Amino acid sequence: MGAPGVRDGGVAFCRWLAHRGGVDPERARERLVDRLERQGRIERGSTATALRAVPRHAFLPDASVATAYADQPQPIGDGQTISAPHAVAWISDELALSPDDHVLEVGTGCGYHAAVTAAILDEGPVWSVEYRAPLAAAARRRLARLDCDVSVRHGDGAEGWPAHAPYDAAYLTCAAASVPDAVVEQVRPGGRVVAPVGTDSQQLVTLHVGEGAVRRERHGAVRFVQMASEG
Repeated sequence: MGAPGVRDGGVAFCRWLAHRGGVDPERARERLVDRLERQGRIERGSTATALRAVPRHAFLPDASVATAYADQPQPIGDGQTISAPHAVAWISDELALSPDDHVLEVGTGCGYHAAVTAAILDEGPVWSVEYRAPLAAAARRRLARLDCDVSVRHGDGAEGWPAHAPYDAAYLTCAAASVPDAVVEQVRPGGRVVAPVGTDSQQLVTLHVGEGAVRRERHGAVRFVQMASEG
C-alpha cells in the first residue's frame, strides 16, 4: 500500500480548507472514487487508495469542495487545468508503479497529479518539471505544506530532468506532438512512459522502453492541454 497522500503536517491546512465549504471533503472524495470504480475507470487498488488519500480540494483553494470532486478538469490559472480524476487514474493505472519506483513527471501544474503518484510510492521520489514559473512556485509551496515527497523544478519538461535519471517511469500531464526523446532516454530499459500524444486528435499511449527499442501501446482518445514549449 502506498504512503498517505497527506502527512500530519498538512492535516490542519486541509481542515481549514474544508471549513470554507458546506460539503464534507472526505465524503465527497470517497463518493468520487467509488463512482470511478463502479464505472470501471480504476483498475488498480493502489490507484484507488492514492485517490482516496490525496485531498484534491487542497489543490483548488478557490473552488468549492463540490467542484473540486467533480470528475472534470478545472482551471488553475495561466490557461492551464488540473486533470479530471478519471484521467489521473488512467495514467496511474497504465504506469503500473512499484512502491520503490523513481518517477519523472512532466507538467506539475497545481501539483495534484504528482501528489497522487507520490501516494502510490512508499520509497521512490517524484521529480516534476513545470514550464510556468508561477505554477511551479505555487505547487512547490503547496506540496511542501502537504508534506508530499515531490521535488519541483521550473524548466522545459521536454528536456526531462537529467540530474536524477535514470527513472523507472515517466509521464506527461500535457499533450505533445510526440513523446520528447529526452524523456524517453532518461527512462531505464524495462521502464515505461505514459503520455497523451497528438495535437488536434490525441491518444493516450504507453512506451515500453527496451534495450535499443521502444514498443508503443495505444489506449484511447483523450483531451489534455498542449505542452507549453510546443505552443
